[in-house]
Amino acid sequence: MDGDEVDFAVAAWREDGRWSVSALPSRATTSLNAFTAALRQLTAEGGALGFVAVDEEFFIAVRVTPDGVTRLVLSDLNAAYEWPIAEEAADLLEVELPEDEEEIDDLEPVGDITLFVDLGVPVDEMELILGDPDLYPDEQVTSIASRIGFADQLSTVLESIDKD
Repeated sequence: MDGDEVDFAVAAWREDGRWSVSALPSRATTSLNAFTAALRQLTAEGGALGFVAVDEEFFIAVRVTPDGVTRLVLSDLNAAYEWPIAEEAADLLEVELPEDEEEIDDLEPVGDITLFVDLGVPVDEMELILGDPDLYPDEQVTSIASRIGFADQLSTVLESIDKD
């Protein structure tokens, strides 16, 4: 994927009870496998969370647990028609894309919306965040980060990315 299309790619993890957030290199966004591999390299209590936002259109949230299980959410299935990384996410989630794009709602999140329940984001809140057509992906991710407890660290990283 073209690096200009990626709004941001970040990882978040806890060490000694504190959240850390870091930008991921552009090579981590070439594919969903590369993104997941970058997250697996982080050894932290509870695993690692990753967010990649693309072209102000959608985001993918990935959670890699310490035992190697990967869970994810694609904020909008429609993105799979245009973006290879979103298509990879749909494939991994075993979601079949209808041949006709018109068969999908305007905004259709797919995946494990229970992804962050144990971190303080109940399913109903996740549904509200993912279902709000007025929120851009960075706003959705920031909303999730706020509920989990690393919004300040995320904001700092996103500001540094914007300055680059």
